[in-house]
Amino acid sequence: MSEDRGRWGSRTGFILAATGSAVGLGNIWGFPTQVGQGGGAAFVLVYLVAVLFICAPILLGEIVVGRYSQLGPMGAVRRLAPTGPWWLIGILAVSAGTFILSFYSVIAGWTVQYLWLAVTGGLESGPEASGALFTELAGQSWRNIFATGLFLAVTAWCVNRGIKRGIEAAARIMMPVLFVLLMILAVRAVTLPGAGEGLAYYLRPDLSQLRDPGILGAAVGQAFFSLSLGMGALITYGSYLHRSHKIRSAAMAIVGIDTLIALLAGFIIFPAGFSIAGFDPATGGPGLIFAVLPQLFATLPGGLIFGAAFFLLLSVAAFTSTISLLEVPVSHAIDQWRWSRRKAAATVGLFCFVVSIPCALSFGGGPAALADLPVIGGSFFDLMVNVWNEWALPIGGLLISLFVGWRWGVAHAGKELRREGPGFPSPKLWGVLIRFVSPAALVFLILLRIAS
Repeated sequence: MSEDRGRWGSRTGFILAATGSAVGLGNIWGFPTQVGQGGGAAFVLVYLVAVLFICAPILLGEIVVGRYSQLGPMGAVRRLAPTGPWWLIGILAVSAGTFILSFYSVIAGWTVQYLWLAVTGGLESGPEASGALFTELAGQSWRNIFATGLFLAVTAWCVNRGIKRGIEAAARIMMPVLFVLLMILAVRAVTLPGAGEGLAYYLRPDLSQLRDPGILGAAVGQAFFSLSLGMGALITYGSYLHRSHKIRSAAMAIVGIDTLIALLAGFIIFPAGFSIAGFDPATGGPGLIFAVLPQLFATLPGGLIFGAAFFLLLSVAAFTSTISLLEVPVSHAIDQWRWSRRKAAATVGLFCFVVSIPCALSFGGGPAALADLPVIGGSFFDLMVNVWNEWALPIGGLLISLFVGWRWGVAHAGKELRREGPGFPSPKLWGVLIRFVSPAALVFLILLRIAS
């Protein structure tokens, strides 16, 4: 294995880095948003079932493909299936990692700016002030471009340092910090006035809502996105494992930690949100994080510290994800084009920055066409999210599950898993799930998207 490609220093380092790849803004605000829009605790129940029986099998499948092939998505698929159209999985994975990073880094730039505002006391009180602040900040094009570029530069620097000294070293620091921040914020949130109402909404399911296929589809989709499936990140990370490293227990640890972090985010958002008069739990995305919660921080005793800790949490979560997003195309350039890691990190990072500029300009300060695309009824930013998040990832996940379950085959993949001895899940159970359950669920999700 080349020096530029690298290898994990330990199995623990891999688990932390892979969990960092999965944990991101989707856990901290995406999960609470979906829970709020999906009716609360009933959504959480479906989400947990989807994580265990639909998403965990694909996650394990991606890791086993990476460890077996010792290559990124494109090289892995070509090695395991030299003929047929399966190379499309590699193209889709590398493209998704690149273009998702281009808009994800814009949001990451917002988190850093809000962290600065929280530290310097710039978060104003009152609903109108908080909403106006986000509108003003999002419309400051050059400031957003600078923050985005800074975030991408730090990400490229980390990836350039390699697997052990860069990605693994960052994960060993940031994942414990993220978890500690989550615990502190969750304890503070559940002690707020009105927190009991938020906890009841979050923990008491209304099972009648499960008759709504939209809620079922949203829960499956959120579970899938939460674990960073379908874009080859876990194939890439798995390829840096030594063949002797056990992956079944590692995969379960990644799933467990990622799910725990998402659940903890709910213990922050809902108790904190319901402590605000007139809070609507269906409020989501930037409206929830950058408009609603600053209202709370500005009125709390010690709210400055609470707000700074929360936006530090968001920044850390975003950084652990941008690292994995960049590593997918960087690994491809190293494997397939024989680039040095430095050249790959710099070139791909610069390309992502160029594409991020129209995303950053979509909220004002740029050409009006970027903020209004009649074809999709949204902005260029919305177009990127729709194409790569809403469509490319589930299609990629479906292709990966079909590839592992049917083309490479559960016989070959199961043989690789049996090298580790007995454990959960058994190769037989895993084979049934990845061949039938996971593809059926993703087809259901894609059909719902088409119908909506």
